[in-house]
This record gives sequence, structure tokens and C-alpha cells, in this order.
Amino acid sequence: MATKSKQTETPVGQATAPSEGNGARGAAAQSAARSIQIPRVLTVKELGELMGLPAVEVIKELMKNGVMASINQSIDFETAAIVAHDLGFEPEEAGADVVEEVAETAQARTVIEEEEGAALQPKPPVVTVLGHVDHGKTSLLDVIRRTNVTAGEAGGITQHIGAYQVHTNDQRITFLDTPGHEAFTAMRARGARVTDAAVLVIAADDGIMPQTLEAIDHARAANVPIVVAISKVDLADAKPDRVKQQLAEQGLTIEEYGGDVICVPVSAKTGQGIQELLENILVATEVLELQANPNRPAIGTVIEAQLDRSRGPTATVLVQTGTLQVGDVAVVSETWGRVKAMFNEDGRRIKTAGPGEPAAVLGLQAVPQAGDLLKVVPDDKTARQIIVQRLREKEAATLHTQPRVTLDTLFGQISAGKMKDLNLILKTDVQGSIEPIRQSLERLSTDQVRVKIIHAASGSVSESDVMLAIASKGIIIGFNTREEPGAQRLIEQEGVDLRQYTVIYEVTEDVQQALQGLREPTYAEVVTGHAEVRQVFQLKRRGQVAGCYVRDGTITRNDLVRVLRDGQPLADTKLASLRRFQEDVRDVQAGFECGITVEGFDAFQEGDILELYRRELES
Repeated sequence: MATKSKQTETPVGQATAPSEGNGARGAAAQSAARSIQIPRVLTVKELGELMGLPAVEVIKELMKNGVMASINQSIDFETAAIVAHDLGFEPEEAGADVVEEVAETAQARTVIEEEEGAALQPKPPVVTVLGHVDHGKTSLLDVIRRTNVTAGEAGGITQHIGAYQVHTNDQRITFLDTPGHEAFTAMRARGARVTDAAVLVIAADDGIMPQTLEAIDHARAANVPIVVAISKVDLADAKPDRVKQQLAEQGLTIEEYGGDVICVPVSAKTGQGIQELLENILVATEVLELQANPNRPAIGTVIEAQLDRSRGPTATVLVQTGTLQVGDVAVVSETWGRVKAMFNEDGRRIKTAGPGEPAAVLGLQAVPQAGDLLKVVPDDKTARQIIVQRLREKEAATLHTQPRVTLDTLFGQISAGKMKDLNLILKTDVQGSIEPIRQSLERLSTDQVRVKIIHAASGSVSESDVMLAIASKGIIIGFNTREEPGAQRLIEQEGVDLRQYTVIYEVTEDVQQALQGLREPTYAEVVTGHAEVRQVFQLKRRGQVAGCYVRDGTITRNDLVRVLRDGQPLADTKLASLRRFQEDVRDVQAGFECGITVEGFDAFQEGDILELYRRELES
């Protein structure tokens, strides 16, 4: 971690630190012209050492800015910079000491690949298989891989995410066999962009089902090519032409009807269309010109992970660039380890895994999560440094979580040019309500932003809907419906904006006002502390002063105050003054006494409770 001043190589605090004996304010004044370099993340104690000030002075400044942090708690650069500036320093962000990390987004990876220029080589496409439950996804892969996965799984339904590689026409294709679009979208929501194309499996006898519609919307949101496989065409009641017509109704016009969507009839039982499907997948992904550099340290994504009783933490990793080798030191999220062994999909030991290849990896110290990025680093020391840095950043991030897109913040993001599409997930009580609401909302599109209904269905708001909102940075619109308990927990945890309505015009009115910046902001009350009136003083010029004991929290000069007597509010106003020992102060913490006057109220009694609070804009 960068803990040295910009001007010198002497230890922290010596070059930039004024004498502590002059006090915090004197120190700040003496250092007003000095600049300091602050790392992305550091502890309160380290910030104090960097400025040559006691940690308690830093804590006080943090409190004044509404941040409660202990001496060993981590804070981010933005927070530290505000404190440093308030104390008279000129903060600058220091470069990272540890090996530069690769951003966990496809866009960042693309930049990296482009920089590697001539080192790039073609890599196999990664294909996700999606569709309605029991429409034959795994049976299809069973035939493709010439193995028997389905028979070993309960009820013939896929129980985990698997990654398998097949060879056709001297080329390779990597398949991800998922339990459904939820897992596919969950990885996207965590920043993992592993899929190059999606195969949509639809049973010829059932046709398009509710989960098929969800799979279509999730694949579209991922912006990947879709290849349709109409399965079970060998059945007597198979109606592939009906499926093609249903696809057209959903905006997926197949090539046979003059569109651009590849559609292949297949049968896992007879093998019909399997080779044609593989060839068409290669055709659909050829235009993507997928490339990677195999001659660099590996970067990959965790597809699944589990704790094996005999082997320890095991992670199925899909290598995206570089080559992963046994003996490499790898960092994955907040854990790391040395690769002890690797296995392919057949359970055979392998020594290397190149771009587009899946491998079961042993040697990590803990079980990572699906979607986590794996990155090979030079040595153990670097790995430990990165983990410490990530843990600190995670702790600091809890102080400043970035709000998601909401109707309240929408106009600001549009004005700042940060948003071109407003993605909405629409859930209604009945199917008949979908089209009128969809049409009303889509008509609200403007030159600055397009309103897109990326998924619409009847029924309650599910976890799958919330995951799609997270992955697409969208907003959920509910009409005469409710959210499932699991969805509600995820909404609260991730801060997704869910709006519930019972009248159609209120839906369109709210969205239109948000697009135009006319929506009235909503505020939430945050209680900052309580103080008990223990004595009342009558001053000639100031009127009544309440001698108070702060029972909990921290009182600041900018707080609003509610005067309570026997639990009933007598006044709702703001603080006029806050004093300790005849001196005005900016804040008073729990356990201390203070004198308080409030605006518009002059009738305190002993035993009154002052509830201090502030209003914050709801995200």
C-alpha cells in the first residue's frame, strides 16, 4: 500500500506531517500548501499517520461528514480525500503498489486483447444451453458428448453447471450446461461475460413455455447470438412449424421465414440434426472473430465451485485468455491458492488449459462463487497483497455503496449522458394487462433515452426477475402483483428499484415524470441519536436551553430534531445551537452532556426526549 509522501521517501508522516504539538487545526494550517498521496483504500490510523495527525482527529472529521469509523476501519480514497482537504491538505490518489489487476468486465478484457495484437489466436466459442425445464437440454448435450450425464442426475433434470468441450470439423466448441437462465443471468449480474452464443432448446411437442420466454429475454439482455434447437422432433405429436410461428410472434424470425435466426430441428433419441446444429453454432459465432492470447498468464471465470470432502475446494474454471498451468499461483475474488491439479470434463488429469477450455481446479484455499474472476499472479506474496487490498476495498465500499438506477435518479443519469436505454422488467397480475402497459411505456421513449421492456410476464416478481434487473441495470414495474419472499430479500440486499402500481396511468405518469426530471424526490428519515433533557436553563437572551445527556448515536449541528414527551411529538424542527462548556461544537457523541436550543420551541421539561435525525434522498 502506498504510504509515502509524494515529496520524499522517508516514512509515512515524517515528510508531510506537521508537529502534533500544535494541535490538529494548527497542523492543518501549516500543511495547507502540502499535497499528499492517498491510496485507493487505507485505514483511519494510516490516514492519520499520512497527515501526521492523531487518529482521533481523523475520526472527528469523519463524524462531521456523517461517517462512523473506528481507528482500524478501512475507508476509500474519496472519503479520505474529503477529510484530508478539510484538514488543509491537497489529496492526490496514489498508484497501486500491488500488481495491476484486470477489470472484471468484458470491455476491459477486450482492451487487453487488442493491446496484445499479433499474439492473438482463434479460440473456441463458449455456448450456453437455455430452455424450459425438461425440454431436453442435457439429453441433447448427452448425445453431443457421447457420454451419459442425464441418467446419473435426479429426475433427469440438471443439478449443477457443467462445462464440456466438443470437436467438430477440426474446430472446438465449449458448452455450458446450466440449470436454467437464472444461473446464466446470475453470472452476468456478477460481472462475468463468459457466453459467446446461446442455444435455445424448445420441445417440438410442448412449444414455447413460460420459462422459454424468460430464457429468450435473458439471452437478449446478454446481447448474444441465439441459435434455436427444436428438440424431440421424432415424437408423433411434434409440431415444429407451430414452434417456428411462436418464435416469430416473439420477434425471433428464423431464416426459413426471411429472418436471421438459425433454427435446427434435432432429436437426442435418433441423432437427427446434431451435426447440423454444431456447424450452425460455428457459423453464428464466426462473425464474432473470437481470439485470445494463449502465451500469457491465464485469466478465467469460475463456472461452478464446491467443497469436495476428499479434494477440498474445487472450482470449474473456464479459461478466457492465457494458459492455466499446474503450479500457477491464482487469485480468485477474496481467496487464492497454487494450482495443485487440474482435470478435464472426463475426469482425466491435465497439465494445461488454454483459452476457451474448461478445467476443474484444485488448490484454492476457499470455495469461490460462480462468476468470480480467476487471475494468475507471479507469486504467493503478490497474491496475499491483492487479497488484503480487495478485503480493504470491500470494507471501504460498505461506507459508500453506489445506488442502482431508480426512477428518482433516472433524470440525473440521462442528463449526465450515462444512460441511453431504460431497461424495465414488467410483471402483471394477468396476461391481458401486459400489452397496454408495454405500449404505453415504450411510447415514452425520447431522443435521449429509449424505454425498453426487456422482459414482461404475468405472475409474482421472482428472484429470476430481480437477477435480470441486476444484470441489465433495470427497474422492475409490478402491476397488481406481489414479490416472492426470496425476491424481496434480494431486492433489499442489492438495492433494486421495484415499483408497484394498481392503475395503468400511474405507471406511465411516474416513468414520464422520471424521464423529464419532474418526479418529486422521496426522502427517508435516518435517526442519528437520542438525547434526554435532564435540566432546563432560562437565559435572558437565548430563552430556554435544554441541558441534555446524549443516550445514543452522535448529535451534529445540522440535525433535525423531534421533541418527544411521553412518546408524543411536541415539535418537529431543527437545532438552533449545540454547546459544551459554553463553547459551540459541531457534534456530541453518546455518553456526553451538552446544551441544546431548538428553533420555534421554548417549553422543555425534564425527561423530554430529543430525537435527532436527518433526511436522505431515497435511492
